[in-house]
Amino acid sequence: MTEAIETVQVELGERRYPIAIGRDLLNDNRLLASHITARQILVISNETVAPLYLKPLLAGFQDRDLAVVNLPDGEQEKKLESLLPVFDELLVRGFGRDCQIIALGGGVIGDIAGFAAATYQRGVAFIQVPTTLLAMVDSSVGGKTGVNHPRGKNMIGAFHQPRAVIADLAVLDTLPDRELRAGMAEVVKYALLGDPAFLEWLETHLDDVMARRSDAIGTVIQRSCRNKAAIVAADERESGQRALLNLGHSFGHAIEAAAGYGTWLHGEAIGAGLCMAADLSRRLGWISPAEQARAEDLIRRVGLPLRPPADIGPQRFREFMARDKKNRDGTLRLVLMQGIGNAVVTDGYTEAALTETLEAYTGG
Repeated sequence: MTEAIETVQVELGERRYPIAIGRDLLNDNRLLASHITARQILVISNETVAPLYLKPLLAGFQDRDLAVVNLPDGEQEKKLESLLPVFDELLVRGFGRDCQIIALGGGVIGDIAGFAAATYQRGVAFIQVPTTLLAMVDSSVGGKTGVNHPRGKNMIGAFHQPRAVIADLAVLDTLPDRELRAGMAEVVKYALLGDPAFLEWLETHLDDVMARRSDAIGTVIQRSCRNKAAIVAADERESGQRALLNLGHSFGHAIEAAAGYGTWLHGEAIGAGLCMAADLSRRLGWISPAEQARAEDLIRRVGLPLRPPADIGPQRFREFMARDKKNRDGTLRLVLMQGIGNAVVTDGYTEAALTETLEAYTGG
């Protein structure tokens, strides 16, 4: 018997889809059947998650035409080559445009499955079943799909919204501590970019969250999803406001690419990236030293890195940041803070301040 289900709606003009948040949702056959409606179903998962959760997910669908593709685990697998076995399975099984693809895994699986759904026969339906905190609060929501290129993070992809997101809190019981900490980077990001009341809540309840108390974890996921859903509803394809969700990401994506995908978890890189964004904001006079310290203290309490790897110098940072998708006409645009809870997308920083931040955080 599942506990009460919280539903967050993502509103997209005439379209909408639900994010169902609750415990033991993978055992709720009625809920699953209300969203998984196709005769032909392909589940994309990985070698870590599938042995744990594939069986309960598919228990009520044995009368359907089922196919499964299990990919290797890790950010390094988020590449074009990983799509080939997915398309092979779809084509060999003769799956049509009315099939459904289910992403069962973390952010890497969700992004690969979503991109496969966006491009197979020019678009089929898919459902997100995230199994990490980071995927539940961020990557499963909003329709960004894609893969990495050695020269840049998420450079090949498409916008393709899921039909539903099913966030089962019970799967977080098996999530490694490192992955839990990484997911909290995106949670802290929401608080810093536009929800100061949530920041206060996190500062008070962080110990309960890190201890995985269901009520605290549930609040974190609901609040984060509501924050993201509001921004996505206002700017589905990132033509303006949605870029605010990249607070800390210009620095973080550079860390991931320079270190080698999979060396640092995405959330670890974003934790250090948030510290760098706060530092640059302070150097510009946009936040106070006390506000910078407040942001860094929460990231420290979560257990995330505060600095990038020492061997990534300022020049390497600039090379990777120059490929950021927010840039326009060759100008580097960053998401910074003009006060806690007030993020802005800007090219109004000074080169001197950016250089000082890069040198301070890289020893350059």
